[in-house]
Amino acid sequence: MARPGERPAVTAEGTAFQLPDIDPDETQEWLESLDALLDAEGPNRTRFIMLKLMDRARQRSVGLPALRSSDYINTIAPEDEPRFPGDEDIERLIRRAIRWNAAIMVSKANRKGLEVGGHIATYASAASLYEVGYNHFFRGKDHPGGGDHIFVQGHAAPGIYARCFLLGRLTADQLDGFRQEHSRGPGRGLSSYPHPRSMPDMWEFPTVSMGIGPLNAIYQARFNRYLQNRGIKDTSDQHVWAFLGDGEMGEPESLGAIGVAAREGLDNLTFVINCNLQQLDGPVRGNGKIIQELEAYFRGAGWNVIKVVWGREWDPLLAQDTDGALVHQMNITPDGQSQTNATESGAYIREHFFGDPRLQKMVAHLSDREVKKLSRGGHDYRKVYAAFQAAFNHHGQPTVILAQTVKGWTIEALEAKNATHQMKKLTVADLKAFRDRIKIPIPDADLEDPYNPPYYHPGEDSEVIRYMKHRRRSLGGFAPRRIVKPRELPLPSDDLYKPLLATPDEGQRAPRVATTQAFVRLLRDLMRDKNWGKRVVPIAPDEYRTFGMDSMFPTAKIYNPNGQLYESVDRKLLLSYKEAKDGQMLHEGISEAGGLCSLTAAGTSYATHGEPMIPVFLFYSMFGFQRVGDFIWAATDQMARGFLIGATAGRTTLTGEGLQHADGHSPLLAASNPAVVHYDPAFGFEIAHIVKSGLQRMYGYGTDPDHPHGEDVIFYLTVYNEPVEQPGPPADLDVDGLLKGMYLYAPASGKQGYAKAQILASGIAMPWALKAQKMLLEEWSVDAAVWSVTSWNELAREAMGVESRNFRHPNEPNKVPYVTQALEGADGPVIAVSDYQRAVQDQIRPYVHHVWRSLGTDGFGFSDTRAGARRFFQVDAESIVVSTLDALARDGKYRAEAPAEAYRRYQLDDPSAVAHVRQEGAGA
Repeated sequence: MARPGERPAVTAEGTAFQLPDIDPDETQEWLESLDALLDAEGPNRTRFIMLKLMDRARQRSVGLPALRSSDYINTIAPEDEPRFPGDEDIERLIRRAIRWNAAIMVSKANRKGLEVGGHIATYASAASLYEVGYNHFFRGKDHPGGGDHIFVQGHAAPGIYARCFLLGRLTADQLDGFRQEHSRGPGRGLSSYPHPRSMPDMWEFPTVSMGIGPLNAIYQARFNRYLQNRGIKDTSDQHVWAFLGDGEMGEPESLGAIGVAAREGLDNLTFVINCNLQQLDGPVRGNGKIIQELEAYFRGAGWNVIKVVWGREWDPLLAQDTDGALVHQMNITPDGQSQTNATESGAYIREHFFGDPRLQKMVAHLSDREVKKLSRGGHDYRKVYAAFQAAFNHHGQPTVILAQTVKGWTIEALEAKNATHQMKKLTVADLKAFRDRIKIPIPDADLEDPYNPPYYHPGEDSEVIRYMKHRRRSLGGFAPRRIVKPRELPLPSDDLYKPLLATPDEGQRAPRVATTQAFVRLLRDLMRDKNWGKRVVPIAPDEYRTFGMDSMFPTAKIYNPNGQLYESVDRKLLLSYKEAKDGQMLHEGISEAGGLCSLTAAGTSYATHGEPMIPVFLFYSMFGFQRVGDFIWAATDQMARGFLIGATAGRTTLTGEGLQHADGHSPLLAASNPAVVHYDPAFGFEIAHIVKSGLQRMYGYGTDPDHPHGEDVIFYLTVYNEPVEQPGPPADLDVDGLLKGMYLYAPASGKQGYAKAQILASGIAMPWALKAQKMLLEEWSVDAAVWSVTSWNELAREAMGVESRNFRHPNEPNKVPYVTQALEGADGPVIAVSDYQRAVQDQIRPYVHHVWRSLGTDGFGFSDTRAGARRFFQVDAESIVVSTLDALARDGKYRAEAPAEAYRRYQLDDPSAVAHVRQEGAGA
């Protein structure tokens, strides 16, 4: 409550707050001045003065809250616009040529018999945005600062191809191969969208999966600062430009990390949002205003917002708007109506937009044609240039440019139509109208065949092409362009792996260590390596302590560009939380998507920066491929390298957490991605060999002629939180088999007259398999061998590769898959078990020529003890025994009643009896 006689102060939001008025008389004078201004000049002038005062107050650090949105006009006033430094006439010719070639390329790709799709309208709306960037801002790889990072909006790719055609980077034949990557032969096809894996010399960033581009752009800008702050590379002269669509901003991921960019002050980042007011099938906000909505989001998050709403033709009208009638009309017109206005005549616009008598008077001197030509700001290169320069020179905040455009602009058949996204080709009449609109010098005779219209090139020696090449040379060369010239470093020595390869001394019990702990031990040692230590990028989503990595806090520290501005609550403890500007560990908060974006930025640094980095992203395995699998696909499309560590893996090892934490399927999801190499190690020594192989394959430059700069893969390891005995490697360890996916870990005893069996197990299932091996031998006189399957996925992938090779060489002898060879001399049925769904093991079933049984954790997870869960899913040692006996009996190699006898003995029909299972011996 205010004190008696005092008026409560009021915030900009209109809410009273409790501050005493120390000078009521002065306050009253200010209020009376405001009243006098309002009475004399009216609300429009009063509003202007108030906004100016608030702006000045913020400049002087008074600390007023920011307004969430501003009027629906350009942020930069005409008098504040810089001089446009380019040749407007030539740049107009450039845009026209690119517009034509982009549209022709897509239209030709949809001729009868081909019809591969494509998008014409997106680039048509964004041409001015891209061309201002390419001619004046985007720095290429030859720039002394290292070049900018440009995230091209996926549907705008045809325009970038068309620009490359004019510059001589692509031929007309290649444009004809749009979306025909293989059928036209090597090098003659173009990918549909920016796909680095498809066109590795051109595209750097895959962006067409909506929402992923914005998030990756933020984390790319952040990682650039990470490299700078850690002293690995000077990235101070590199800028990240992300071109996005207003419809794309509806994806939760698009806005999901804008707070990260503001919090870390990423003024090396600019979002350029093409607000053509349309999504795929209609308006983005038919009844609302998407630019105003986005402005509120970004302002609220702490971004610098620049709106480019109206072209220069509106400036004289706004200058006459002394009573605010025009601005009011701009503020209240919904986007759906703006979209309609773009398709209608000048007379319609005069009637419906300028209907107010004051506005009618304002445009009375304009013809209907001139009213129709009142343009959107995103098509005015002066306005766009002013916005880009302001963004480029802004410090302390990331910037978003909200540019209003018309989808399909200059193509009358497409302009602002709801169906524009689905329109892929142009008729003869459409082509001629388009040609006339943008003044392309192609005669009618060349346009009579709508399926084969010509591209337009003004000539290699023309002023247009010379201008384009000069601008790119001055900015550091062509863009987009991907270059792979990473720094070469010697791989870590074998000493790094010795702790995990050690065998306990004779008579000493094997230590019980979870595979997560074993991996973290190896990671810690890798971070101490003189060459690679500082290049390791540990990443975790608020789970470092869960994974036993808090011991790294005091030395490696958590990265924060502002350092640590507070005293940590646990500062007196040995393992206290410690942040630092040069910290090594990326702590992403509760954001698996953020962690994947950091892995992508770090894992592609070998190409984007020429600096190889080793990202290691640790997460609950359930929350990886299932939750943010699309980001993993984007990472592999961008050809990222590094390690994904699915910790607390399996369906029965973390069962106290329940269903949503129980991973029984991530290996299957991993198998669907050709660039993901999945391993499910059971022991620490297996982890050592797998990590060594991963470093060799990804970072061992010059060792593989097929991959001179390393292999573009990601290693995914599922590791567990359950301690198990770590006996060290067998003396005759088959390392080659281990890396291929399977090796014989515990051979059969060789007992004569005993039935034989082969147990294949992975990860945490290995202890159950070894226990079952002992039970079978001692209780049932079955001599089983136990194979450690380090990767069901790699076994299946290699076998499918052999099948494909045999298909392609019908006149040559068949080759045999590795898994078939390995089991060729093994006797008895094969029992395959893991802590995952049976489909994981069943991947290799076609290549195993034995009686087959698989045990897995199909169904939903739940909360229980580990033993209880394993009994429920029937994957424990007792279940393996029964399954083995059943397979032998049904194959006629064991007495028929044994399986039922074992089933009753071990009470497999009663999960609650798991604690009371008897393990008495019984002969065969």
